[in-house]
Amino acid sequence: MTRKGRRLVLISAALGVLGIAAGLVLFALNDTIVFFRAPSEIAAERTAPGTRLRLGGLVKDGSVVKQDNAHVRFVVTDGGADIAVAYAGILPDLFREGQGVIAEGVMEGDGSFRADTVLAKHDEKYMPKEVADALKKQGVWKEGEATQ
Repeated sequence: MTRKGRRLVLISAALGVLGIAAGLVLFALNDTIVFFRAPSEIAAERTAPGTRLRLGGLVKDGSVVKQDNAHVRFVVTDGGADIAVAYAGILPDLFREGQGVIAEGVMEGDGSFRADTVLAKHDEKYMPKEVADALKKQGVWKEGEATQ
């Protein structure tokens, strides 16, 4: 085999190994990728039960119900649709009605959402881009306004 042929075989083998490595990484990440959805998108798409996702919007006024053993139920809204959320755990200190929130978890068969992580915004002007875009689309949140 000539020197040029050996070089071609080496480059082909390196590209093959690189392709296999990229495939394995993408396969491993497949279970950890979580997509963001607003309540209106979930209602429109009829998200299948068991689907893992991030739900973002505002905590609906008058919807927070604290139960025993740190179980909490509340409703997340974007003005177009409401999704009931059940969460077992300690809520962030900044969590309250009317605040922006992102809950990560799975959809239940009855259309509710079981969260295993709840995040609240950390100051008056901060809103995650995806949540702000979804709320702007519904006409609920406007740039520069603080939601209380």
